[in-house]
Amino acid sequence: MLNRLPHRLPRAVAGALLFSLAACLPGQTAKDDAIQKKVDALLRQMTLGEKVEQMEQAAGQPMYTPKEKADALAKNGIGSFLFFTDPERINALQHIAMTESRLHIPILFGYDVIHGFRTIMPVPLAMASSWDPALVERTQSMAAREARAAGVHWAFAPMVDIARDARWGRIMEGAGEDPYLGEQMAAAQVRGFQGKYAGAPDHILVSVKHFAGYGAAEGGRDYDSTNISDEQLQNVYLRPYKAGVDAGAATMMSAYQNLNGVPATGNRWLLTDVLRHEWGFKGFVVSDWESVGSMKTHGFARDEEDAAIRAVQAGVNMEMTGETYRKWIPAAVKSGKIPESEIDALVRPILAIKYRMGLFENPYVDLKKFQQETLSIEERTASRTAAEQTAVLLKNENHLLPLNTNLKSLAVIGPLADSKLDTMGSWAIHGDRRDTVTLVEGLRDSLPQTKIDAAVGVEIERGSATIFDEQVIPEKPTLTAGAAKAEAFAHAVELARNAEATVLVLGEAQTMSGEAASRARLNLPGEQERLLEAVVALGKPVVLVLMTGRPLDITWAQQHVPAILNIWYPGTEGGHAAANLLLGKVNPSGHLPVTWPREAGQEPLYYYQSLPQNPDNTEHRYWDASSAPLYPFGYGLSYADIRMKGMTLDADSVSTDGTVCVRAIVENTSKVAGAQVVQVYTHKRAGSAARPARELKAFQKVWLAPGETKTVALEIPAKELSYWSPVAKKVVLEPGEFDLWAGFDATATEHKSFHLTAGK
Repeated sequence: MLNRLPHRLPRAVAGALLFSLAACLPGQTAKDDAIQKKVDALLRQMTLGEKVEQMEQAAGQPMYTPKEKADALAKNGIGSFLFFTDPERINALQHIAMTESRLHIPILFGYDVIHGFRTIMPVPLAMASSWDPALVERTQSMAAREARAAGVHWAFAPMVDIARDARWGRIMEGAGEDPYLGEQMAAAQVRGFQGKYAGAPDHILVSVKHFAGYGAAEGGRDYDSTNISDEQLQNVYLRPYKAGVDAGAATMMSAYQNLNGVPATGNRWLLTDVLRHEWGFKGFVVSDWESVGSMKTHGFARDEEDAAIRAVQAGVNMEMTGETYRKWIPAAVKSGKIPESEIDALVRPILAIKYRMGLFENPYVDLKKFQQETLSIEERTASRTAAEQTAVLLKNENHLLPLNTNLKSLAVIGPLADSKLDTMGSWAIHGDRRDTVTLVEGLRDSLPQTKIDAAVGVEIERGSATIFDEQVIPEKPTLTAGAAKAEAFAHAVELARNAEATVLVLGEAQTMSGEAASRARLNLPGEQERLLEAVVALGKPVVLVLMTGRPLDITWAQQHVPAILNIWYPGTEGGHAAANLLLGKVNPSGHLPVTWPREAGQEPLYYYQSLPQNPDNTEHRYWDASSAPLYPFGYGLSYADIRMKGMTLDADSVSTDGTVCVRAIVENTSKVAGAQVVQVYTHKRAGSAARPARELKAFQKVWLAPGETKTVALEIPAKELSYWSPVAKKVVLEPGEFDLWAGFDATATEHKSFHLTAGK
């Protein structure tokens, strides 16, 4: 259990441990010793009040009142500001810090750079669908460059929470359900945002979030508690966070929720024993929004003072937006409840990262560079390429796709077909919808000789306000009267009747996905299903393009629509990318990072399951519906016909200090170039605990020319076969028999077995 250890160590010991662990930061360079000497010298000059102010992240933007923050900044300095993106305003605040505050300590500016800054990339769940860590790294590097040029130093990303319930709104912000894929995507994002080291030029700091287990919210209800067994926590949920730390993450964010009864922000076992002692994390921890004060709301802390003390003792260096630290820490130190050495230890890595970022020497934004980097051709190209590589072709009956470029008429119908805001997607706060290319615009650019008629058919709206409405003003419905709705519906159907083919663009509005956007149902919102059925009933060629941040219930569409392309929320250049995919200029190569359910009642649904007593009956666990997914984890089609001709292992016996070498032969038997993701899964037949029937252990995206055959070599270090045993209460690597499968999704059929022997 998470609270099985004492809540805190003796104060002197705790302070010493925090001090020693904070002494160095990720990505050490030759100047680290010099930085630490500067930090020591600066700390000796600081008053307690100045130290505590460095532990505050103050909210900015018009919805808050920054005047009192500016006054406080001039008096004692402030560690960080949140939500400022105007480079001139950033320079003005930085000028106050560097000229009016006593010690001239620069400000760290943070922002939610989730999937792009001004140029918006596909949402993170889409990026995971690329199954291409190198692409993810390049994309986040582009986002970092644009954000840093505007004066942003720190991204509250990547979100690496494992999510196995599509009802949870923030599933769109992570990499899906699998710990191994999650590890690869977490590390790639850290490298992309930060570069080779924390403080690299044209890069920004990461905050790996939400530590830990936020994605397992009960019932998929955002902010609800999570209850995760030790076995699942160690073998599944903690792994992507650890990968982020190993990749050099400069900061971590503590989660909102209770984890096994203990709020993450007050959980010393999590933030100190695991993160710092076991994993060797050297950066600093920032709380999530007001989560320090919220420990009183949870019924964990007695009052705000107790919450502040518990967060300090747990290891939270900086409080986001709340003022609990500012109000209560000085008095707690003076009364002896917290030794000042603990405050020094928490402030130390905050100051060190400011030195590493070069902010003491160069705190200001270069406005000329900002203009050059914003929405550059290179940024837009990166957005389009990412959207092309992340779309997942779910169905293509009788090779309806790609569409004939000689079409004389085409109907493009649906509430998302020409919606710039929804094309950007959720968590694109700094994006400007006017920069965005919709699918209608993309198709018109690509098919200038084709008559393209567009219509919404139906409108969709969430029906309730979101926490982002003040920052991203949603589009208001225009079809408010019943007659207007009926006319729009009939008009769309008539356009489809008169066109050679129809592209239906359906899914969720961007307000329906993301934070505070959990859903009880996964159906197509509003009257979209009725519109879909009416158009299909015409008997004309129909392509369904899905725009969404989560899997949706499209069971009827799978049965009746010949072609389905899921483009998620594709970003600024999404319309051009989707047009290229539909017309065959680019071949779809995305694969699902989640198991796709038939309906919400199946959730949570994921492939990573242990074998039950009757494993041959797993698709019939419900008497009233199938329990099988609509599409398995890892699934994705291509316009090319790529097949696996066979698979071999270099040896049928491998030692625990060796490597399993898999060689898969893939062949493109078609006349179209394309890609497939070769995936390798293993199963340990017996051990101290039952292991999942299949676990992803390796993958590689492979591109093949028409008629080309390739042998793909994938290596699995034996240590990847280890796991945390709930019996031994530690990580074990147990010899024994293993099954191994290779294929293109979690139902892979090419099978071999091998024996793992004890090493020397």
